[in-house]
Amino acid sequence: MTATPSHTADITVDGTGLLCVTLLLRLRRQIDGAAPGTVVHIIATDPAAPLDLPAWCHMTGHTYLGPVPGGTDRPVYALRLAAAARPTRPDAPWHPAAPAS
Repeated sequence: MTATPSHTADITVDGTGLLCVTLLLRLRRQIDGAAPGTVVHIIATDPAAPLDLPAWCHMTGHTYLGPVPGGTDRPVYALRLAAAARPTRPDAPWHPAAPAS
């Protein structure tokens, strides 16, 4: 899957030089409060990003749109925020949030 030009970014997260753990922390912080349907572009130089971002989207319910083609010297990936996203822990966004009691 490759993001198309109709997937223009509403939010851009620059994760240049970050490992995916830190990238996900930044991503979670920057999308907090964003509306469902928001398209997010993530600049990610971590070689694990093409695996980790789709897995994170699968876990949270967001839609992974794929790599964004052309024009940059760094890889860019796109996702669309879900209306009913599954929450993650603020300190560890790669883990689901504990159920409310």
